Amino acid sequence: MTHSGTILTKRRRWGLLVASVSASMLALSGCGAGGGESAASDGEDSKKSAAQAASDRTEVGALTPRIVLAHEGGVTTLDSSDGEVIDETPVEGYVRLNPSGDGRSVMVSAGSSITAYDTGLIAQAHGDHFHYYTQDPALLSDVTIPAEEPGHVVPHGERTATFADGTGAITVFDSTALADGQLKTVAETRTDAPHHGVAVPLSDGSLLHTVGTEDERHTVVVEDENGKVTAKTGDCPGVHGEAAAKATEGGDVVTLGCENGPVMYKDGTFHKIDVDEDFQRSGNQQGHEDSPIVLTDYKVEEDPEGGIERPTKVGLLDTRDGSFDTVDLGSEYWFRSLDRGPDGEALVLTADGELNILDPESGKVLHETKVAEEWTEPDQWQEAGPMLSVADGTAFVADSKNKKLTLVDIDTGKAYQEIDLPEVPHEMQVTTGAASGEYEVSPGADDGGEHSEEGHDHEDHAEDEAA
Repeated sequence: MTHSGTILTKRRRWGLLVASVSASMLALSGCGAGGGESAASDGEDSKKSAAQAASDRTEVGALTPRIVLAHEGGVTTLDSSDGEVIDETPVEGYVRLNPSGDGRSVMVSAGSSITAYDTGLIAQAHGDHFHYYTQDPALLSDVTIPAEEPGHVVPHGERTATFADGTGAITVFDSTALADGQLKTVAETRTDAPHHGVAVPLSDGSLLHTVGTEDERHTVVVEDENGKVTAKTGDCPGVHGEAAAKATEGGDVVTLGCENGPVMYKDGTFHKIDVDEDFQRSGNQQGHEDSPIVLTDYKVEEDPEGGIERPTKVGLLDTRDGSFDTVDLGSEYWFRSLDRGPDGEALVLTADGELNILDPESGKVLHETKVAEEWTEPDQWQEAGPMLSVADGTAFVADSKNKKLTLVDIDTGKAYQEIDLPEVPHEMQVTTGAASGEYEVSPGADDGGEHSEEGHDHEDHAEDEAA
C-alpha cells in the first residue's frame, strides 16, 4: 500500500495513538555498561537483566502510557487505559522516582543507589514508521549508579545527570542508551564538598552544577568538557531547584531558585533576576523546551510559622527579558503541584482540589477542573499527598490518600477518566515510550496507520524535588 497524501504534523492524545509515526523520532538504542548495588530488595525476582525483561516482548498496534507509583514497600505500575496492575516490584527504603530522559524508563532512587526501571513501552523505528512493543516492566540491576544519599536526577536533551548529596558525586549518562538495558556513562565528576545539589548537562557538552557545603550553598558554575569553569555566580544563597527553558541562538537557558530571587544562565553567562522582596525563594521550577517562560513556586517567608510556608502565588519567569510575574490562585499548593502541558501550559494543583491550567504568557487561568478532595500540605515532604504528572496531553492527578487518580485532557480541561489506586503513593511518573512524551504524524504517514512496504527490509529495525 502507498500513502495517499501528506498529513500536517499534529499532537496525538494517547487514546488516539496510531502505528504510523514520524521517522524523525530517534530510535531507542545505545551501548555501554553500568554496575553497582541495585535499589531493589534482596528478592532476585525483582532484579532482572535487559535480556530477561525483553523475553516476553509483544508487538502491539499502539502504546498507552504506564503509570509508575512509588509507595511504602516498592514500586507499582498501572496501565492507564483501565488501571490494571502490570507490575509490583519490592524496593527497600524510601523510594523516589525521576524521569530518565528516554520516555520509557524511570530512575528509582532508594538506599545508596539510583537504578533504572524499564516500564516496558518500546517504539522501534523502521523506515518511515515505527513498530510498537510492550514487555513486562522490570527494575534493571545492571543499570545502577552508586549514590550516597541520592538526590536530583535531571534529564536534558539526550543526557541525564545524577547528583549524590552524600558525596557530591555527579554522573552524566546517555539517556538514549537505556533501551539496551545498559548504562553509558559520558562524564563523572565530584564537587569539592558534599551538599544538597544539582547538575544539569548542557547541549554543548558542558555541565552546570552547584557548589557548596552541608551548611551553605550559594554558588553555581558551568564547566566545559575539560573541567574549566566558563561561567560562575556566587549570588544564589540556598540554591535549590532548576529548570530549562527554550534555548536561544546562544545556547541553553537554565534558571535556578535562590533565597534572594532566581538566577538565570543564558548566552553563556549568569544573570540575576530582580524581585521586590528581600527574601524570595523559588526552589521548585518547571520548564518547557518550547517555552521561554518558567513556572515556579513563590515563597517570601524566611522563617514561616511551623517551618512550612503555604503560598498561593506562583511565579512566571520570562527568560526573554528577565521579568518575573506572579499569579495568585487563592489556594495553597506544594512542590508536587507543578508541571507543564504539551504546549507549555502552566499546571498547578491547588489545595481546594482544583487543577489550574494557565496560559504562561498572560497568566490567565484557562481551565479549572475539580480533581481531588480538599487538602493541605503534609508536615513532612516525604508523606503522601496530592500530586501531578503530565504525559501526551493528559494531566494525571493523584489524590493519594483517597487512592484516586483523575485523567484530565489539558487542551479542554475536561476530566475524562478516574482510576482506583491499589496503593497510597508518595511519588508518580508516567511514561509513554517517547522521550518527548508525545507522538507525531508527519508527511509520509496517514491516519489509517498504513505505510508502504516497498524498499523495506523487516529484519533491519532500529532500536523532579523536595522543598
